[in-house]
Amino acid sequence: MNRLCAKVVLSFVCAAASMAATAAPTVFTPALQMVGEARLNVMFWSVYDSRLYTADGRYRADQRPLRLEIEYLREIEAHVLVKQTGEEWDHLQVAHENRNGWMRQLIALWPDVRKNDVIALEIDADNRSTFFFNGEKLGVIEDRAFGEHFVAIWLSPNTSRPALREALLGSL
Repeated sequence: MNRLCAKVVLSFVCAAASMAATAAPTVFTPALQMVGEARLNVMFWSVYDSRLYTADGRYRADQRPLRLEIEYLREIEAHVLVKQTGEEWDHLQVAHENRNGWMRQLIALWPDVRKNDVIALEIDADNRSTFFFNGEKLGVIEDRAFGEHFVAIWLSPNTSRPALREALLGSL
């Protein structure tokens, strides 16, 4: 059963998505407006709710600032989240020279999550990526390429979960 649960959470962004009714989002940059929201369900389990924000409430790939929030609906260990990030980058064929360094930074930054915890990423106008955990700053990844590759997990046309992407983009 534990292996099954591990597989479920490893499907972090690998299952059909549906629109989600969510609690009020944590606000870090007041000027940002919600573009869309989605819930990741894996088989019978809800894994997380996600929300995307931009300055005007519309998504364009190069638009900054941008915030992506993930509100977890179950417990997941940080190393599992980082591993799934790598698997999603594999799916997207991300071969950036700094990828291994990014993975080390994520494992150092991210905590284990419990139900209702929120990890948010804000990408500023200079393409710096700042992570927050339940509204508290976790740290910054200065590499300007990181944020684009990270949000591609959810927002790339080649994402493993196109329905989740459509919901985040407000298209569903």
